[in-house]
Amino acid sequence: MNLPELCIRRPVMTTLLMAAFLIFGLIGYRALPVSELPTVDFPTIAVTANLPGASPETMAAAVATPLEGQFSTIAGLDSMTSTSAQGSTSITLQFSLERNIDAAAQDVQAAISAALRKLPPNMPAPPSFRKVNPADSPVFYIAMLSPTLPLSLVNEYAETQLAQRLSTIPGVAQVLIFGSQKFAVRVQANPDQLASRGIGLDELQQTLAQNNVNQPIGQLDGSRQTFAIKDGGQLSSAAAYRPLIVAWRNGAPVRLDEVATPIDSVENNKIASWNVDKRAIVLAIQRQPGANTIETVDAIKRILPSFQSKLPAAIEMRVLFDRSVSIRDAIDDVQFTLILAGFLVILVILLFLRNLSATIIPALALPISVVGTFGAMAVLGYSLDNLSLLALTLSVGFVVDDAIVMLENIVRHVEKGETPFEAAIQGAREIGFTILSMTLSLIAVFIPVLFMSGIVGRLLHEFAVTICVAILVSGFVSLTLTPMLCSRYIQHAEPDTHGRLFQIFERFFCCPARGLRADAQAGDGAPTQRAGGFLCHPAAHRLSVYRGAQGFPAER
Repeated sequence: MNLPELCIRRPVMTTLLMAAFLIFGLIGYRALPVSELPTVDFPTIAVTANLPGASPETMAAAVATPLEGQFSTIAGLDSMTSTSAQGSTSITLQFSLERNIDAAAQDVQAAISAALRKLPPNMPAPPSFRKVNPADSPVFYIAMLSPTLPLSLVNEYAETQLAQRLSTIPGVAQVLIFGSQKFAVRVQANPDQLASRGIGLDELQQTLAQNNVNQPIGQLDGSRQTFAIKDGGQLSSAAAYRPLIVAWRNGAPVRLDEVATPIDSVENNKIASWNVDKRAIVLAIQRQPGANTIETVDAIKRILPSFQSKLPAAIEMRVLFDRSVSIRDAIDDVQFTLILAGFLVILVILLFLRNLSATIIPALALPISVVGTFGAMAVLGYSLDNLSLLALTLSVGFVVDDAIVMLENIVRHVEKGETPFEAAIQGAREIGFTILSMTLSLIAVFIPVLFMSGIVGRLLHEFAVTICVAILVSGFVSLTLTPMLCSRYIQHAEPDTHGRLFQIFERFFCCPARGLRADAQAGDGAPTQRAGGFLCHPAAHRLSVYRGAQGFPAER
């Protein structure tokens, strides 16, 4: 007993099997992340190193060069780009797409450890690295600005409160701060005053470091209480730096405000960000790989009103960019195209079959194939994006072909006088291998796309797999559900019993008005008309092929 016959004889099993396809497909559809394009992870690692006060030339020669020498020995490294600035160096390592990012990170860590002995000993911290995906751009931008409050205070709310709160949202990978204006005290030295008193810049630097510390001193233990000792060594404003004693000259102290000017400023006054024409602090939110962009953005929007209510009235929060808007529009358009394509396919089937029950049978293969594909996409870790929906849209025309071929062969047996049950078993047995070969031949078309390499291959891989899964599911439905329904619901009707609309379409398909002329009499005495190489009998409206001058027709 083959698969179609088993499904014909066990309709309950077949119905439950199709219901399972629909249920798991709907569950998978709800679990699919929504994004603009398939997730393509580029094996990229960014290495940063800091040496405060060093010039870009010093950073390139003393920091970047030793690190690059060690990184060049790592296997699978495609490109290496370094940028040296005042006091910092950034090195971007791009690995081949086949390289595992975790294994590459271990090699980078080993290379940094090997290069430590060649780096300057006064670096405040060893070089650090993190995995990055250059294709994963931020999905949401927020600007915070105030017309009256200093930007350092706005930055305090943005960096220490809002950014930390956003980082806890499921789906958020990290929050980047653009135009950071973190508060700091800057000391502008006066070279002339330092030279006249014989004070060097190193003495000034040591004075600032020794008088601005935040270290534990100890505690005082009493009979009943214990007190922690605090020295108040952390200076938080420029006014607190002015009375510091830098040195002693001629028995008199030389204070800081005599040789330098401390001012309240920010850590880096060479960067800035604007919202239109106003200075602002911009927060860029990146999503985690595989996270649902729309759900992540919706979760961000839900907490913004409550956070805005806790801010001072002088601080304004604006949404600069919402990537979910374009994704929603694109996905809605593709989904509408998918539904419209399915409706048109079913309409064409109805137009040619002109029978509601015969139309429903192959039409059921369309939703079951599409919904069942959603379940496979969820298992494979794919997303609901433009390319995967494009694959489903293209597969709409494929998924009904197998069911139509199965239906036509079964109807042929019914027209010969067999019962629908016997016709379904016999027709499915005859056409089963043909449907299998049709399914595999359609899949073979997309095999080259499956094995494409490079970034384009990564992007189109999800497209090819999705359309292949849809074709496989449709082939399975055609071998199981379609013959079972045909055995129960197909009925043979004589041509004369059809309605007027059926007769009109039948004359249009079989007996075109143009080019017809009377020909020989049919076997039963009814006139037969010929159009080109075809003969059409008005009583049965059977399409036959006219061969030879003798007028012998060959039935289709």
